[in-house]
Amino acid sequence: MELLDGKKLRTEILAKIKSEVTLLSFQPIFCDILVGNDPSSAQYVKMKAKTAESVGIKFHNANFPTSITTGELVEEIKTLNKIKNMCGIIVQLPLPEHLDKRAILDAIDPHLDVDCLGTSASAEFYSGLTAGGIGFPTALACMALLDSLNLNLKGKILVVLGQGELVGRPTAALLRYRGLTYLNISSKTENKAYLLRQADIVISGMGKGKHITGNMIKDGAVIIDAGTSESEGGIVGDVDLESVKNIASHVSPVPGGVGPVTVAMLLNNVLNVAKKLKQ
Repeated sequence: MELLDGKKLRTEILAKIKSEVTLLSFQPIFCDILVGNDPSSAQYVKMKAKTAESVGIKFHNANFPTSITTGELVEEIKTLNKIKNMCGIIVQLPLPEHLDKRAILDAIDPHLDVDCLGTSASAEFYSGLTAGGIGFPTALACMALLDSLNLNLKGKILVVLGQGELVGRPTAALLRYRGLTYLNISSKTENKAYLLRQADIVISGMGKGKHITGNMIKDGAVIIDAGTSESEGGIVGDVDLESVKNIASHVSPVPGGVGPVTVAMLLNNVLNVAKKLKQ
């Protein structure tokens, strides 16, 4: 079994983004809105800021106190939408419970919604209008890892596990946009164990720690693991790596697989917005 190196792929994608950013006539701006002072959220935003700056994308700080109201934050976002050369705005989740997440996400200009979590941006993605452009970063990361293997996917049996907002549904849509046949397995699917064992390629976003074991998959299967769960103080994926190591041909590990590539694909979305702005 070969582990897919997400960090290596991230480095390659970021290098390409950096080279394309230098060709722009302006410096694109990216903003990750942070409400409150949750340490893990703040650290994640800091990492994205550092990564953005490393490829020539300017990071715009937008930190607000937990006491901010939904109405106030919506107005702040409307102001951010109007900043010259703004090419991407996202909201660091989760938000404090008193805030209306839907109203806040929908306040982002759909053309700047590089997480695709707003109603309009999401609808545009699922209509196929943004195929090949802006998309859900985690789903794009799954596809980037799969593409790194240079497999001929035509005729392969592809299975997507889960129908979640960030992985299952958008990844299935990306496969559909490519004209690929796939099965989307959920908890309600009949004969799911049998169907999973037929899969040449499995993309999983269930969030069930070490759920996929060797006896559940086909010999030589490729598994893209986008699931994350907490276990004994650490993060694990949907795949039990020890169990599948002599059966699967390739697996993306957690951590170190889809995660690193997701941030790169987020910034690639920012770049794609910048290219359209240039036009």
